[in-house]
Amino acid sequence: MLKFFKKVVFLLLIPSVFYSQTRPLFKAPKDSYLTATDLHIHTVFSDGSVWPDIRLREALREGLDLIAMTDHLEYQPHKEDIPHPDRNRSYQIASELAKGQEKLRVINGAEITREMPIGHLNAVFIKDANKLLRNDPILSINEANAQKAFVFMNHPNWDAHRSDGIARLSSVHEDLIKKKLIHGVEVVNETTFSEEALKIALESNLTIIGNSDIHGLTDWLFEIPEGGHRPITFVISEGGEINQIKEALFKGKTFVWFKDLLIGKEENLLPVIESNLSAGNLKYPKGKQIGEFTLTNHSSAILNLRYTGSFSFHEDGKIFQIPPHSKKVLKIKTLTNLDNIDLPFELMNGIVAPNQNLKFKLIVSKN
Repeated sequence: MLKFFKKVVFLLLIPSVFYSQTRPLFKAPKDSYLTATDLHIHTVFSDGSVWPDIRLREALREGLDLIAMTDHLEYQPHKEDIPHPDRNRSYQIASELAKGQEKLRVINGAEITREMPIGHLNAVFIKDANKLLRNDPILSINEANAQKAFVFMNHPNWDAHRSDGIARLSSVHEDLIKKKLIHGVEVVNETTFSEEALKIALESNLTIIGNSDIHGLTDWLFEIPEGGHRPITFVISEGGEINQIKEALFKGKTFVWFKDLLIGKEENLLPVIESNLSAGNLKYPKGKQIGEFTLTNHSSAILNLRYTGSFSFHEDGKIFQIPPHSKKVLKIKTLTNLDNIDLPFELMNGIVAPNQNLKFKLIVSKN
């Protein structure tokens, strides 16, 4: 009986039995590599509710490629029950469990947890979290940068720090950004999106980040069994090596998928949409001046489109949506048969700046 029990425990723990989402969430732009990440998660080694292996299982089930273990450095509410002087412990456990499977990679990180005006910051791609545990938070940030970490501001709109929910930079943040010691900012955290944080990112040339900040179960918080998903930061890099992904983060090559929203700089979001929305050939039924073509959404996101051209559609209004991994046939009234049609669109759920949606154009042609 004891041998059987040990075998069951072993099978539950080895990474090879993790269920993995096989279909990519988005097609990568040409000559690019797309990495789905969550760079802000917690376990019982700070104030989370789960062991690190659960974070791996969740990430694999949800189609992620890379996660950062980012338990709090200073806030340790479980330390009487789970004493651990080594702040790298959750990463050590998770990275060991991740061995033997190729889909998901784990990197080391930590959350520097202070009151304002510093607030909370994440440092990822670190070498040793223990060295970040300093009395002076500026020394913690300096140490993270000495380890060549990517450092970003967490939830600057958090109502525990900003009672009005408006993200603002303190003078300390401005100084750290000027010195290039902070490299990104969460415009999305858990269930919130901050247009003010997006404005800060664009004006201060910070990388746009969106993370789950998960403490409990992702299934519960983001209603994944019902079709929901956690916030995900997609990194657009030249290749899939860790150093290439890290380099792309520093260059700001990201976009965020949050609920039904796609958020990112136009230069990043546009090639992703062009890769994930394709138009079929234009056809005219005999004797008709009503062209027909098919739009295909290759992504896992809903695409809410508004046609901004001069023609009208025969069976649809100018605003419509294409569900994930679906096709939609459109019939367009062109008055005369055309060989090519320029189709200007606005992606209503694609945000490139506060109050500004992504605009793009498709061209449909006859065979």
